[in-house]
Amino acid sequence: MTTPEQRKSNLRMALILASVAAVFFIGFMVKIAWLH
Repeated sequence: MTTPEQRKSNLRMALILASVAAVFFIGFMVKIAWLH
């Protein structure tokens, strides 16, 4: 059983990881576009 507090913290962690991954991906695309 997961409590609502655990689910909320897991959701926040997932959002943080997703935003970090998005920032890395965007930075990677910008660097490739800059080099070409």
